[in-house]
Parts: sequence; structure tokens; C-alpha cells
Amino acid sequence: MSDQVDAAREALARARAASRHRPSAPSSGGIRRSGPDPRSGPGPDGRDPQTLGDSVSRLLRERGWEQATAVGGLTSRWAEIVGPEIAEHVAPETFEQAPDGRGLILVLRADSSAWATTLRLLLPQIRSRIDEELGSGTVRDITILGPAAPSWKHGRLHVRGRGPRDTYG
Repeated sequence: MSDQVDAAREALARARAASRHRPSAPSSGGIRRSGPDPRSGPGPDGRDPQTLGDSVSRLLRERGWEQATAVGGLTSRWAEIVGPEIAEHVAPETFEQAPDGRGLILVLRADSSAWATTLRLLLPQIRSRIDEELGSGTVRDITILGPAAPSWKHGRLHVRGRGPRDTYG
């Protein structure tokens, strides 16, 4: 037991000697602070109350959700962006990430070949409206598809070829 007490006394003496050789930090009245001054100054800082809009914008930016929310806004306000007549016949089908990862490819589906052709003629105006809503460069390319053709394959057996000679898009 006395060996343990002697070892503890020696360790305490070494610690005291080492602390005498270290320069001492100025005392701040017994309160130790680490990092920047935690008191608020005259300017805004992170601890000040934030508006809900600013907090949500910061959250979207930090999580990388800005593009996804912009796309959701486009699909929910499609009729408002392109007009009710076009929205009745054309709908956004998919948003795909561009192969190089910069921007999105918007795929639109028209309910008839005539509306697909009309939309191709209106593409510059639609593109400018989408850029106004989402920001320039968010949608990099717009693909317009005609109506989806029905499947003519029924049953286990079928004949190769184009099927009925009607146009579907």
C-alpha cells in the first residue's frame, strides 16, 4: 500500500513541476471560454431568430434539395406555367439527370401527334417560361413525345413487324 501512496505522491510532484514550466493563460474571472466570443454583438449571427423562409431555404441548400423542390413546383404548377389549354393536352412525364450531371432533361408527353408537333413549335416560349420559374440552366433539354402506342401483342404468339400502319407519335 505504501508503494502506491509513494507512486501517487511522485506523480503529483511531477505534474506540479510540469505546470510551473508552462506559461499560464490570463485568467478571465474563473470562466473559461473556447472558440469565438459566445456573446452576441451588434450584427446578426446564427443564434438570432430566423424567419421561417430563410430557415427553409438554408435547409434546402444544405441538403441539396433545391433542384428537387423546383421540379416539384414545376409539376404542381404546370397549368399555370404553360397555360390551361396546353396543360390539358401535354403533361410532364419525367425529369432525368443529364448524362454529365449538370442540369435536368424534361420529358413531356402529348396526348396526340398534333399536340406534340404544336409543342415543338412552341418550345422556345415554353423553355423561357420554365427558365423563369426554375432558374436558367436547371432544365438543360426538353424532349417531347407523342402519345404512347398501345401494345398489339396479345397472347403467347405474335408476328414480327410494325403492326398496324397507323402513326402514334
